[in-house]
Amino acid sequence: MTDIDYKTDDQAITQMGRALAIDYGRKRCGVAVTDPLRIIASPLVTVASGQLEAFLRDYIPRENVTDVVIGYPVTMNNLPSESVKYIDPFIARFRKIFPETPIHLADERFTSQLAMQAMIDGGVSKSGRRDKAMTDRISASIILQSWLRARENKDKN
Repeated sequence: MTDIDYKTDDQAITQMGRALAIDYGRKRCGVAVTDPLRIIASPLVTVASGQLEAFLRDYIPRENVTDVVIGYPVTMNNLPSESVKYIDPFIARFRKIFPETPIHLADERFTSQLAMQAMIDGGVSKSGRRDKAMTDRISASIILQSWLRARENKDKN
């Protein structure tokens, strides 16, 4: 590999932005983010719903977030659930604040149960598993990791 090839590869890596996921709730929102290479999704923070927009205004440009994945609740027959009446207005506001940032909606069914199982498997105590904020962060990371996997599978096909 020549130095020119190496620099080109480095430039491609530094230009790739992070992806961020939001598990939106009426009271609080779990947020997860990828590493710069978009290999791993990690829980980041839980933010009060009323403070989410301020958090995103600071975080997105600072951390070079180029894609946002929002957990979108659907019923077992793939219709939007009642909760979308809280999420749709947030999505509309987000699009006004960040018109250049693509939004990807992801099925969030079962993420809370998967987050709970992940905490059990990870050895989190019963009292720790009662921490709803932790569940929200882990749910966001599950949403984001699923989105990453789906993109990877799509790219392979």
